[in-house]
Amino acid sequence: MRPHTVLASLDPRARDGFALLSAPALPREARQALGRELREQVPREALAAWSPANRRIGAVDSVVLTNEGRVERLVPIRIGRMAANPYAFLRGAAHLHAADFSTLPATGIQPVICGDAHLGNFGFYASPERELVFDLNDFDEAHPGAWEWDLRRLAASIHVAGRVNAATEQQCEAAVANCVDAYRRHLRRLATAPLLGRSYERIDAEDLHEQAPRKSSRRAVAEAARKARRRTSDRALPRFTTGESRRIVDDPPLIVRPEPDRYDRIMAALDAYLATLPSHWARVVGGYRVVDVAHKVVGVGSVGLRAYLALCEGSGPDDVLFLQLKQARRSVVAPFVHGQDAWHDHQGQRVVEYQQALQTVSDPLLGWTTVGDHQYYVRQFRDMKGAIVLDGIDAVTLGDYAAICGLLLAKGHARTSGASMIGAYLGGGGRVRTALCRFARAYADQTERDYAELTDAVRRGLLPSEPGV
Repeated sequence: MRPHTVLASLDPRARDGFALLSAPALPREARQALGRELREQVPREALAAWSPANRRIGAVDSVVLTNEGRVERLVPIRIGRMAANPYAFLRGAAHLHAADFSTLPATGIQPVICGDAHLGNFGFYASPERELVFDLNDFDEAHPGAWEWDLRRLAASIHVAGRVNAATEQQCEAAVANCVDAYRRHLRRLATAPLLGRSYERIDAEDLHEQAPRKSSRRAVAEAARKARRRTSDRALPRFTTGESRRIVDDPPLIVRPEPDRYDRIMAALDAYLATLPSHWARVVGGYRVVDVAHKVVGVGSVGLRAYLALCEGSGPDDVLFLQLKQARRSVVAPFVHGQDAWHDHQGQRVVEYQQALQTVSDPLLGWTTVGDHQYYVRQFRDMKGAIVLDGIDAVTLGDYAAICGLLLAKGHARTSGASMIGAYLGGGGRVRTALCRFARAYADQTERDYAELTDAVRRGLLPSEPGV
């Protein structure tokens, strides 16, 4: 079913999360009526749909396609990490999911979406006031798109993670239901709030701990928060540097030194990055000097993309700042979104601006730059970043955590556009909950088939793999 584009009559900038002050605003009641009308065109039961016949591209073909342009020597590490288990495969399969979901029924309401909203892409980080907050925290694929795609990917990741952690099918379904219910309730509440009020909504570590309904969940939150508070630049020095000259340690193939000519281009790129910061933060960061740079492999989906770690020193040897330059490519969502051509020539700028759109508060040092032919966004490294540990998570804690993620996804969507229409479309929630629980189970089955296809290709020598790196 081809998506119905409700927003086709609105100014393109409004569809991209921007409005025109001179344009007449469509009253909330009218938007809600549009949302309810969409139930006739896209029945809520249709959100359960999944069939392998919808496939545009196979799992292995998607992996091969998204390996193009990556650092060739790191591709086996990417595949090895994806081959660890079905959930690890899912983490690296954002392109495959975008291709799959683009064939499924959708309302056509297109806020800015994360594009990679799986269970592991929520976490702690430091606000500009140095408070520990919890929110969406990965935006490499962020782009205007169907809200259903984010919710589908999150729901599927919950079911797959539950299976990997030995939860029963009923427990997996209950966790997905918690997520969908929290998304619906929070989005409908925010849809009635003033636009500025939506933008101020946030959850900090204390809120998260207090809202956790069970002791096991509170314990998981407290442990993750404790570790996050220790992940700062000064505490990273003993782990990532050596010697009095403060050189970043070599740890091939995960941490390696760039060639001298590339080192010089990175230094120039960091100077250019300052121009993308607000003036105050540009002055602050400009007071530091770069003392070393290294290439550092990160994540699962990002393995093979260029990512540099820059160690900077300020007023003294204990005044340090780690910056990360991470390669930004076109969002995997972009090719599948009808009527949403990219507004950003620079993909690093896209990541930064959509991160700031989806998060309540963001890293104040977010910026972008270019090194040679590649575009990058820049952020602080280890700035109190942390996450709830999913390995071994019990079913009860998984259900509680799924609800928090659903709430935060709703907050992100409501900050951009379409909340009144989405909320009215969702309605009381029973039909959408049932449909997405059915979808999550079916797509978890699909993910396990995709994982088997990948591991079979590895066994047959069709794909290179370095497990455990």
